[in-house]
Amino acid sequence: MNRPVMVRETARAPWTELIDDVIAGRWISPDTGRPAEVPFACVVIADDLDGAHADLVRTNMPAETYAVVADRDTWEAQGAAVAASLGASVRAVVLDHPHADEAQVAALQEKTRGADALVAVGSGTINDLCKYATAGDGRPYCVFGTAPSMNGYTSTTASITLASGLKTTQNAHAARGVFIDLAVNAAAPSYLIAAGLGDSLCRSTAQVDWYFSNRMFGTIYREAPYALQDDDERALLARSADLARGDREAVGYLHRLLTLTGFGISVARMSHPGSMGEHQISHWIDSFAGDRHPGTVHGQQVGVTSVTMARLQERILSQKQAPVVRPVRVDEEGLRRRYPAAAVEACLAASRAKALDEAACEAFNARLELLWPDLRARLLDMAIPSAVLAGHMHAAGGAATAGELGIDLDLYRDALRYSPEMRDRYSFLDLAAGMGILEDFIAEEGR
Repeated sequence: MNRPVMVRETARAPWTELIDDVIAGRWISPDTGRPAEVPFACVVIADDLDGAHADLVRTNMPAETYAVVADRDTWEAQGAAVAASLGASVRAVVLDHPHADEAQVAALQEKTRGADALVAVGSGTINDLCKYATAGDGRPYCVFGTAPSMNGYTSTTASITLASGLKTTQNAHAARGVFIDLAVNAAAPSYLIAAGLGDSLCRSTAQVDWYFSNRMFGTIYREAPYALQDDDERALLARSADLARGDREAVGYLHRLLTLTGFGISVARMSHPGSMGEHQISHWIDSFAGDRHPGTVHGQQVGVTSVTMARLQERILSQKQAPVVRPVRVDEEGLRRRYPAAAVEACLAASRAKALDEAACEAFNARLELLWPDLRARLLDMAIPSAVLAGHMHAAGGAATAGELGIDLDLYRDALRYSPEMRDRYSFLDLAAGMGILEDFIAEEGR
C-alpha cells in the first residue's frame, strides 16, 4: 500500500490498522480461510492531512492533468485547497446542486474531457458521479471525503438514478486513493454525520434479511463483511452521542466502520451485506417520491428505515411458532399505474422473481417450520432492537421516524408497501406480505 507522506494520526486510535491489514492481504476471511481481497491500494484516515494533498494524489494516481470535482460547499471545505496544491496541472469543476443520475454522469464526462484523472472532493453524490463517470470512460479517480455520510468511498458500486427514475446500484470501480481529513470531516454539517451513523445501523437489519434469504432460498451469504465490522460497530455505538458534537475521535470511528463496510461489499462481491429491505424503502422514496421528496439524504433515510425494519423483524421473530405464508399476487395493473413506463418492466421482473405460488408457499412453510427454532435464535442474535437503534440515532442528533425526518406519512407508507417491487431480494417486507401482516404493520407505523 502506498503511504507517501507522513500525516497526523492520533495516538489514541491507529485509524487504518485493520484497513491496512485487509489491503495488504493479512486479514483472513472466515468464509474461505484465505486472505480477503479488496481492489483498494490506499486509504488514509488522519487527524490532519497537513498539506499532503498533492503528494497523496500524485503518488497514488500519477497523471499529467487532473480535474478536481466538487460542489459549492465541498469546494469551500477542501476542494480549493486540493486544487491549489496540484497547481497548474488541475482544472476545477464546481457543480451546482448535483444529482447522481445518468444525465449528470454524461455531463461530467463532457466537462472533464481532456483531464487524465478525476479528483473527487465531497461525499455521496460527488463520489458516485466521479466513480461512475470514470468507470465508464476508463479514467482513474481518487476521492477526498468531506463528510462521514455513507460507505461509498470504499465500494466499487455507485448509486445512480436511471432515466426511468429508478434508483439503482451500478457496478463501477475502486478509487485509486481514499483520503480522509478528520478535521474537515468533524466540521461537516451535523445532519451528514448523523446520516453516516444511519447508513451504518443497517448492518443488523440487512444481515437478518440476507441470512434468512440464504437459509430459505439458498442465496449466497458471507460472514466476512460482518466479521470486519464487529469490533468497530461496538466502538462506534459507544460514542454515538459524541457524533452530535462533531467529536473528532467519534468521527474517526465512524469513518473506520464505513470504510470496513465498503470493504465487506468488495469481499462479498455484492451489496447485500449492507443493502436489503431498509435500503429498498429508501431507494423507493428517492426513485418515486417526485415532488413529495423532503430533500433528505440517503443515510438519513436509511437510519429511519433501519429502525422500521428492525421493528418489523422483531415483531416476526417474537413468534415462537414458525410464520406461515400464502401467495401474494403480483399487481401488474397497479404497478403499471404507479411507475413511469421505463421502470415498469424492471419492477415486474423483480416482483415475479420472488413471487411464490401455492406449491412454493407449501414448500416454504414446511421448510421454515423445520428451521424456525434454530433460525429464529440465530436471527435474534444478529439483530439490534429497534429501540436501541432509535436511541443511537437520537443521541447522534438524527431522526428515527419518518415524521422526525419530515417525510410525508402517506409517502412513507407507500414506500413500505411498494418498495419490494424494486428488487428481487427477499426481505422481511416480503415475508410480512406473505404472512398477511404487512398492512397492519404499515398502519401502526403512522400512529
